[in-house]
Amino acid sequence: MRTSPAIRRKLISVAAVSATLLTVATASVAVAQEPAPQEAAVPAAQTEAAPGTPAERLIVGYKSGAAEAKSNKAADADAATKGKEAGEKLDFRRRLGTGAALVDLGENLTKRDVADVVAEYRADPQVAYVVPDRLNTPQADPNDTDYAKQWDLFEATAGMNVPAAWPTSTGSGVTVAVIDTGYVAHSDLAANIVGGYDFIADTAVSVDGDGRDSNPADPGDWYNANECGSGIPASNSSWHGTHVAGTIAAVTNNSKGMAGIAYGAKISPVRVLGKCGGYDSDIIDAITWASGGTVSGVPANSNVAKVINMSLGGDGACTSATQSAINAAVNRGTTIAVAAGNDNDNVANHSPGNCNNVISVAATNRTGAKASYSNYGSLVDISAPGGQTSTGTANGIYSTLNSGTRTPSTESYAYYQGTSMATPHIAGLAALMKSAKSSLTPAQIESAIKSNARALPGSCSGGCGAGLADAAKTVQAVAGGTSTGTTFSSSSAVSIPDAGSAVESPITVSGRSGNAPSALQVAVDITHTYRGDLVIDLVAPDGSTYRLKSSSSSDSADNVNTTYSVNASGETANGTWKLRVQDTAAQDTGRLNSWSLTF
Repeated sequence: MRTSPAIRRKLISVAAVSATLLTVATASVAVAQEPAPQEAAVPAAQTEAAPGTPAERLIVGYKSGAAEAKSNKAADADAATKGKEAGEKLDFRRRLGTGAALVDLGENLTKRDVADVVAEYRADPQVAYVVPDRLNTPQADPNDTDYAKQWDLFEATAGMNVPAAWPTSTGSGVTVAVIDTGYVAHSDLAANIVGGYDFIADTAVSVDGDGRDSNPADPGDWYNANECGSGIPASNSSWHGTHVAGTIAAVTNNSKGMAGIAYGAKISPVRVLGKCGGYDSDIIDAITWASGGTVSGVPANSNVAKVINMSLGGDGACTSATQSAINAAVNRGTTIAVAAGNDNDNVANHSPGNCNNVISVAATNRTGAKASYSNYGSLVDISAPGGQTSTGTANGIYSTLNSGTRTPSTESYAYYQGTSMATPHIAGLAALMKSAKSSLTPAQIESAIKSNARALPGSCSGGCGAGLADAAKTVQAVAGGTSTGTTFSSSSAVSIPDAGSAVESPITVSGRSGNAPSALQVAVDITHTYRGDLVIDLVAPDGSTYRLKSSSSSDSADNVNTTYSVNASGETANGTWKLRVQDTAAQDTGRLNSWSLTF
């Protein structure tokens, strides 16, 4: 009986799945509420040239004794035969330097079509391997000349793992309002600056000769000794808002200066700080306007921000007035990142870092410990690099600035330290997240940043929030690490030797897209008469390990029959996962009966 190519493909797929389950005997696949056939035999990674893109060519390696390993004619004939079986037209293209054959799959194939062809090759005992001809893209560091100075973005010890987030998101489509001293012109920022506003009503503070207007330019915030209070020494202009803005969204890959965390985002400079600081009333109006609210006498905002950065603060409790403005902004969908403060004190004593509905940010130094000046406490939500120049200037945070001591002069760059520098790291991360998934609410953004943070590499007494923010892990989690309820399981029993080497049980996950969820459920059923002997690890497809259970000499109970929750959002879902079990002490044996992964 003749069958159509489409039907034949379906039959081959089912046969391939059955063959895999019988010969490999590693995993049975149960898919919740998904009756359609699954290509469990061929992981998606073996059907794609790039994530989500079906392969157009396959690289086929034949065993040395096969005729196809040396004869192009035989390889071409084999491709034609396998294509006919899969219902596709295949063509041998050429021989690679390694001796492998490059096979063209034709046009408009789906991942399932490719999987059928791969299954045909995999079923041939003369084939050593078959892999997609994958598309590679440049993975170089940004070409910004001072990028090497930005340890806070990339260093393994205490950096925020930003470069690994860029393939997923650069912040495109998101506006970040920097509520600060305004903006002084800088060529490494200019392309990412959009309209803002000057909210300073008091001319003694604004020092620009007028009150509120649509020009957020920073004229300088210098002051003389005692001008801002008895005993307060003189200070040069800080250009603080420009430094903050550079960390968030400096133009990147422009062969100059530095790289911004969310370099695809736009910055709206909103001026509230001038000589000696800024008033709550101006800050409240700035929060309202930046988030799309209405302020009397001020034109409507045409660049509504979905993220606000406030690297500012004062003493005392969060006032009802400030809290009201924050709540309204968050209700409009704007995430607000706020500096915890630089007093080495509990943030509960400092506003707006102690307000509700904000992400309160503490600062870490280059070793990953709490910076000596940073505030702390239970109200801190997260930590980010803030630098500490007392241990060396280059241990600060490098960003855009101006060389003028009072009024603007030439553009420059400089190292600063402070929770003011830590906060834009989180604002930039929030922009990356919002760009990757526009439906995220402020609460979801805060939750994801916290749940994907890593343990602080250094010490912190008093409370530094959920840990050190991890940009790549967080962005990947929100971009594609959601739970679907799909379960993959293995019921192949594996004996656990007494005080012996670790044993492993594999499960092949396929048909998923993106990363694993932040709450991957790992169900384990082990029979053992002294479970304290056991160490259990989950091994991701790339070899990363997640400790599920450590050994304990005091845990004498029998068996392990439980479900662990693992934050695996940094891992690609498809591939072979393993459960690794080792008995670390003598006198008891056991058996891994079954285990499963629920996505």
